[in-house]
Amino acid sequence: MSSKTDKQPMRSAAWRISLWATLAFAFGTMVVFVFLQNFVAGDIQRRSDAWLSGEVETLGDVAERTPKDALYSRVVGEIAELAEREVPNKEADESEPDDSVFFLQSGSDGSLKLWVGAGSGEEPLKATRASRILEDHPTDVRIPGFPIPYRVASIAMDDGSRIFLGLSERDELRVLRFLRLRFLLLWFLIVLLGFSIVFFTTRRMLSHIRRITEAASRIGHSELDARVPTTRRNDEVSQLALTLNRMLDRIENSMHQLHTITDSLAHDLRSPLTAIRGKLEMSLSSVIDGEHAEPIVAAIDELDRLTDFLNKSLDVAEAKADALRLTRSAVDLTDLLRTMTDLYEPSMSENGLRVQLISHGPVEIFADAALIHRMVANLLDNELKHLPADCTLTIESRAEDDTAWLILEDNGHGFDTDVLPHLFERRVKGRDSNGHGLGLAFVDAVARAHGGTVTASNREAGGARIVVSLPLAERQYVTAPIASVSASS
Repeated sequence: MSSKTDKQPMRSAAWRISLWATLAFAFGTMVVFVFLQNFVAGDIQRRSDAWLSGEVETLGDVAERTPKDALYSRVVGEIAELAEREVPNKEADESEPDDSVFFLQSGSDGSLKLWVGAGSGEEPLKATRASRILEDHPTDVRIPGFPIPYRVASIAMDDGSRIFLGLSERDELRVLRFLRLRFLLLWFLIVLLGFSIVFFTTRRMLSHIRRITEAASRIGHSELDARVPTTRRNDEVSQLALTLNRMLDRIENSMHQLHTITDSLAHDLRSPLTAIRGKLEMSLSSVIDGEHAEPIVAAIDELDRLTDFLNKSLDVAEAKADALRLTRSAVDLTDLLRTMTDLYEPSMSENGLRVQLISHGPVEIFADAALIHRMVANLLDNELKHLPADCTLTIESRAEDDTAWLILEDNGHGFDTDVLPHLFERRVKGRDSNGHGLGLAFVDAVARAHGGTVTASNREAGGARIVVSLPLAERQYVTAPIASVSASS
C-alpha cells in the first residue's frame, strides 16, 4: 500500500483577521458600555436620592407643622400620596399609585404611627428598624414580600418619632434594562457591520495576494516569462507584485544564461565525443580480426556511457536549479508503463526476472512525455542492474485523490541501510553498483520538476520499494484493478 500525502486546501486568512478584529472591537465597545451603564446608573441613583432627601424633608416639615389631632393622619397621608405622584423615572402611563413609594412614621417607642403605601406597614417597619439608615444618606432596604429593594431616606422628628420615605428601585432597574436591551441590539448590529466591513476589505486585499501566489506557483512550474498581476494602487500589495516581477526578471535572465551555458557545454562536449565515436565505428568496420575489434567495441560503449552521464548530469543540474525545460502534454501513465514493460520484458526474462504490471485504469498526468519516459527507463534500468535472478518486480499505477502514484516493489536484497537516506543525491550509489550514481537522482529531479515526489524504502518482507507521486491532469478516482500483465523467464 502506498503512502498517501495529505493535501489540505488553503484557508483564507480573512476569516481569522476579521474574527480577531471583531473580537477586539466587540470587547472594546462592551467595556465602553459597562462604563456608560455604571455612569447612567449612578446618575439615576443620585437623582433618586436627591428626590428622596427633598421629599422626606418636606414631609417632615409638614408633619412638624400639622397639629397632632384627628386630622393629622389624613393631612400627612394626602401629602405623602401627592409625593408619590412625583416619582422620578416613572412611566407616564402609570396613572394609579402603586407600591413604588411608601411613607412610614414610627413613634418614639418604635411602634407604627402612620403608614401610607400598599399592604401592611409591619414588614417595612421591621426592615427599616433593622437597617442603619442615616439622615441625608438614603440606603437600600430589602423588605420581605417585595422582590425589588427600596431606596429609603429617613428624618428624625422633635417628638422622638421618625419618618421614613421609601422609593422602589423598580423604575430605575427598568430604565437600565431598557438601556441594556437597546445597547445589545445596537452592539450586535455594529459588530456585525464591522465584521462584514473588515472581512470584505481583508478578503479583497488577500484575494489579490492569492492571485499573486497562484501566478508565482504557475511560474515556478511552467514558463518563466509570465508575471504576477499588478494593480494601479500604490500600496503594499502593489509594491509586492512589482518587487516579485523585478525578481522574476532577474531569475529569467539567470535561467537563460544557465540554459545558454549548459547548451554550449553540451554541444562542446558532444561534438568531439560524436566525432570520436564515428571514427571508432569506421575503424571497427575496417577491422577483420575479432581480437582487435573487441577494444574498439569497449571504447564505443564507454563513449556511450560518457554521453549518457553527460546528459543526465546536465538534466539533474537543471532540475536541482528548477530550470529544467518542460514540454507538457497529456500523458497516460498506465499506457506508458505498459509500453515500457513490453520493451524491457526480453531483458528481464534474459536475466531470470519476472515483471508484473498492476493497472487501476487510465492515469492521466500533464507532463513532459520524454522526461517521464526517461524517468521510468531509469527505474527499470536500476532494477535490471541490481535485482538478483529469480526475483519478481511489481509495477503499479493508480490515481488517488489528485495524485498519480507509480509504485515499484521487488523481493530482492533491498537498499543498503547506509545509502538509503542519501539515495536520491548525486554520485550516491551502492557498494556493488558500477554506475555513476545519477539514475535515481535523475528520477527525483524529474519528479520535482513536475511538482511531485519520490521516496524509497525497504520492505518488511524483504526487497526494495520506490514510490513516485505526480499531480494528475484532472481529478480521478480509484477503481478496481482492470488489467494485469506479467512476464516470466
